[in-house]
Amino acid sequence: MLELYQFGNSVCVQKVRITLAEKGLDYKTHEVNLFTGEQYDPEYLKLNPKGVVPTLMADGQPVNESTLICEFLDETYPEPSLMPADAYGRTRMRLWSKKVDEGLFEGVMELSFSAMFRERVKNMTDAQRDQRFANVGDPRRRDRVMSTYQDGVASPYVLHGIAAYEKAFKTMEKELSDGRPWLLGEQFTLADINMMPFVARLGYLGLLDIWLAERPLVQGWRERALARPSFAAGITDYFGPGEVDEMKEFGAKIKDQVVERYAEYLEQFPAK
Repeated sequence: MLELYQFGNSVCVQKVRITLAEKGLDYKTHEVNLFTGEQYDPEYLKLNPKGVVPTLMADGQPVNESTLICEFLDETYPEPSLMPADAYGRTRMRLWSKKVDEGLFEGVMELSFSAMFRERVKNMTDAQRDQRFANVGDPRRRDRVMSTYQDGVASPYVLHGIAAYEKAFKTMEKELSDGRPWLLGEQFTLADINMMPFVARLGYLGLLDIWLAERPLVQGWRERALARPSFAAGITDYFGPGEVDEMKEFGAKIKDQVVERYAEYLEQFPAK
């Protein structure tokens, strides 16, 4: 039996659950509460030394990093295949994974933190807040969290996130312009799965139209992704009562600021 250590609304966990659903695999879940710091429990750190989710246990062995977990699942359970058969296609797929891991992950974290988690951290005691920041082992990541906590959408890191989304959506619109239904062509692949939670999060925050108002091809891709049963199995089935409304409410509070920062980015780097 596969076991997944997860946090329900984590975008990285969501893409693993989508992959599991596409494969039709059964698995047992263990909830790791990121808000209370369970990811830093010594027993969990034995499975995932970075103290992040998800962690997949397969035959008693931990598999870490969501992108690698998805590839592990496709290689271990090859039907239906979620990776191109040829080496060139797999390289293109991994380039999309790279866009997510090196750009959109930090982008969605900054926007989500500005919209939702910043308010929750503000409501912590000083001791809880200090411990929360101290637990972030990576100094670079701690700087990002501290900056977004202190400055919200005004943080320079939020502008980096806005830029990452703009570049990704611009590339998507171009790639889809030949009529293909999915990012790599006719085949639905891990490239699409890697993108789905990161696009969905902006939708739940009510921010997606900032980028997609004039990108109909990306809108069409999103509609096809939403229609897949794996989207519900990997994302919406795990929302708690009122969670969707809460995300929309938090997103509405920062939307005007995000629009201003998006305009700031486009002014600095005009579309070509």
